[in-house]
Amino acid sequence: MTVLTRSFLLSALAVSVSAAGCSAGRLSRSSSDSKSSDQNAGGIMAASRSTLAPVYAPLAEQLVSDFDLREKEGIGIDLGSGPGTLILELCRRTRMHWINADINPDVFPSFFRRASELGLGGRVSAVFADAQALPFHDNYADMVVSRGSFHFWEDKTRGFREIYRVLKPGAVAYIGRGFSKNLPVETARAIRAKQGKKMKYDPAETAEELRRIMALLEIETFTIHRPSPPASEGVNYGVWIEFYKPAS
Repeated sequence: MTVLTRSFLLSALAVSVSAAGCSAGRLSRSSSDSKSSDQNAGGIMAASRSTLAPVYAPLAEQLVSDFDLREKEGIGIDLGSGPGTLILELCRRTRMHWINADINPDVFPSFFRRASELGLGGRVSAVFADAQALPFHDNYADMVVSRGSFHFWEDKTRGFREIYRVLKPGAVAYIGRGFSKNLPVETARAIRAKQGKKMKYDPAETAEELRRIMALLEIETFTIHRPSPPASEGVNYGVWIEFYKPAS
């Protein structure tokens, strides 16, 4: 069986990553979702391998360090992972199984191919997923991460409610846009220069929006992160939110 054929079969079967974990009945697209899924998959993958290529390894390193993931087992979900670059970096550094949950399944064959080439094929899955109606059972994931996705969600409050629902008690989510705190400043500055005005946004306003969402959802255990390494003045490192589902 060729790798490509195997990739299509795996993506088709990925909804049953765990018999107890996924619910095919929750898979549906709205008209706005269809527009998102129609984006050029090649363009998305090209961005992850060019302009944004330096972002993912440092972010994976930060996640592993901050949340003590190196020896952790269980299920991690990268929501809106696209070509899955962050997942592959996390697989290299953890023992967890990582799920690419994305609304654009066109990227899955390339994702599986890259995972197979790196010897990580048995450590990943892919699921067609709308952030506002995730196809996972309650209390399913040991961690949910997402970079550069939430600001595209039509109903952010619903998306964050879904993330909270699928987290296991005691599990954490780390959701945001921008860069990790350990990305070298010269690298961050170069990326922003390439992106130009299209990535200009106010991280303070975004932070306030995230606080309002947490209040609406009555999530009390959360932290807003706005990375600002030394000498990073004038460089937007973005904004992230870390939140937990209580262990009790």
